[in-house]
Amino acid sequence: MSQQPIGIFDSGVGGLSILKAIQHHLPNENLLYFADSKYAPYGKLDQKILHERCRFIAQFFVEKNAKALVIACNTATAVMADWLRAEFDLPIIALEPAIKPAAEITKTNNIGVFATENTLHSERYLSLLQKYAKDKKVFESSCAGFVEQVELGELATPKTLSLIENYLNPMLEQNIDVLVLGCTHYPFLEQSIRKIAGEHQLEILDTADAVSLQLTRVLAEHELLNFDGHHQDLFFTSSQLQQAKPVFSKLLNTDITVVEVS
Repeated sequence: MSQQPIGIFDSGVGGLSILKAIQHHLPNENLLYFADSKYAPYGKLDQKILHERCRFIAQFFVEKNAKALVIACNTATAVMADWLRAEFDLPIIALEPAIKPAAEITKTNNIGVFATENTLHSERYLSLLQKYAKDKKVFESSCAGFVEQVELGELATPKTLSLIENYLNPMLEQNIDVLVLGCTHYPFLEQSIRKIAGEHQLEILDTADAVSLQLTRVLAEHELLNFDGHHQDLFFTSSQLQQAKPVFSKLLNTDITVVEVS
């Protein structure tokens, strides 16, 4: 058993969708969450800067005595997961777009993918397509503006709904029946996506539960699960507190304390 915390990070608040799933599956664990909102979205970030930010945050968690690290960001996973595993001596859980389950459940053989540019052009993503969906038609969008809207906590405003319409409607016209949310910010838009989809039969997939279950397996294998019923979650951000705190509280449906890290 280990009461050491688990470090979770994303380019911003999107990874809170992963944190919520981890809280559900592992309610006894102490969690540290770092929202690197000052540098969001990672999908547009120069890879040298992305490397520096991921290294900084991983080291931050190591200094906080984290027992495991969750990369709650598809872009950081695609670009940095292998490097972080080689550099840091602790279990690192990464995520990947749900291409495999999408390919398994589609009936029309037409799949939509919402993800950032860096993810869509990454070797990891392209290899998933080749391995699991080479006989499917895959329609992709980098969804410019989605991350920024979630960072502002604007999940269902007219601007957000208009953006979703612009990206989703062309895919619906192509008869997609599965939509993969390949960025952890996007699950916070699921309700609005379903509103725009209307009567279309659309399965929406993300990776939150899969990541949580993988984390559970890895912690069990290393005998690092925490069985103590008392836990504490701490939240950190690289952005200004007056901007970050209301969004954190809105997305988690509770008032929380956020610490700014420069």
